[in-house]
Amino acid sequence: MTTPRRLAGVELGGTKAVVVLGRGTEIVDRARIPVTDAGETLAAVSAQLAKWHADAPIEALGIASFGPIIIDPRSSDYGRMLTNPKPGWEGADVVGELRRSLGCPTALHTDVTAAAFAEGRFGAARGCTDHIYMTIGTGIGIGIIAGSQPIIGQLHPEGGHVSVRRVPGDTFPGICRFHGDCFEGLASGPAIAARAGKPGDELEDGDPAWLPVVDAIAEACANLFLNLASQRIVIGGGVINQRPWIVEAVQASAAKKLGGYLPFVRDLAPVVAAELGADAGPTGALLLAERALVE
Repeated sequence: MTTPRRLAGVELGGTKAVVVLGRGTEIVDRARIPVTDAGETLAAVSAQLAKWHADAPIEALGIASFGPIIIDPRSSDYGRMLTNPKPGWEGADVVGELRRSLGCPTALHTDVTAAAFAEGRFGAARGCTDHIYMTIGTGIGIGIIAGSQPIIGQLHPEGGHVSVRRVPGDTFPGICRFHGDCFEGLASGPAIAARAGKPGDELEDGDPAWLPVVDAIAEACANLFLNLASQRIVIGGGVINQRPWIVEAVQASAAKKLGGYLPFVRDLAPVVAAELGADAGPTGALLLAERALVE
């Protein structure tokens, strides 16, 4: 029987980093580190990785990071943060800093793409070769898997910033500092709070503030099905985890918006809730480490 490889994964999020040690893709240990500026955060993550590496060599590292970040391994800036809303992160050499502590094969992708891998292997997109993971929380991110491979262009997908048609009469200006009323500007957690005057977790399910939010999510899903013909869209994140009924509403609304045009969408669009919860990102990071060994 083959002994599982000793892998490590890092999910680098907006407020915390989750560092995991894996026996293969099974999480056997973890540490949570607050995300402050890049120097302090990456030093703390590196120290945890080095501690595990000293106990027994880590064979590969996977990094699932917030962005925008250069994910093309052919680029001389591979693993560096771009212009970033988080203070102290622009230009940070994420891959270089974390790989230095281990000296092993390393793979990087966005946190949402890592979650897409995890949901495809172990969660709500099992059996799919073409699927999308969408997270709706502090921001909106989209990871796309096509032909069992992640989409990598000149930058990772930024589906949270696409424009969506709005509910007639909705005059909310949106909160995105770049685009105002883009998808993220209309339907992220902070957008819901700005629209309603209080956080989403304090809203009743029947509050009218949800109507344009659900519509925006359904509009985005309809556009994604038209552009990518994916088998499934998996939705997770803080907003959805607290309101599973939103997924059911989006299934019906997205199908109605498509108007019977797509042969694989009938009364309900193939939109489902994520299954792995908070483990999607860390598990996806271990899957990236697994890929690094092969590639």
